[in-house]
Amino acid sequence: MYAIIETGGKQYQVSEGDEIRVEKLPVEEGGIVEIDKVLAVSDDEGLKVGKPWIENAKVTAKVLRHGKGEKIIVLKYKAKKNYRKRQGHRQPFTEILIEKIEK
Repeated sequence: MYAIIETGGKQYQVSEGDEIRVEKLPVEEGGIVEIDKVLAVSDDEGLKVGKPWIENAKVTAKVLRHGKGEKIIVLKYKAKKNYRKRQGHRQPFTEILIEKIEK
């Protein structure tokens, strides 16, 4: 059984027991988060697709940790003007464990 969920403007295919990294969520470590934006659920009965979401479906997950991703270097450069700018960015994330999929 798997589900396709949306959180942080991105979509993820998850199954029970999966650990995934999503955009940072405002929940403390060890807390429980319920994701109700479930776009599709597949099980033995077949695939159920929402318009755009499935009503009364939710995915329950436990927050494992918060962190920052790999550093990305952004360079700005203008030719012949001696303009160079270097900036780094690390995107914050939340790592969650999918505990239960309800449809």
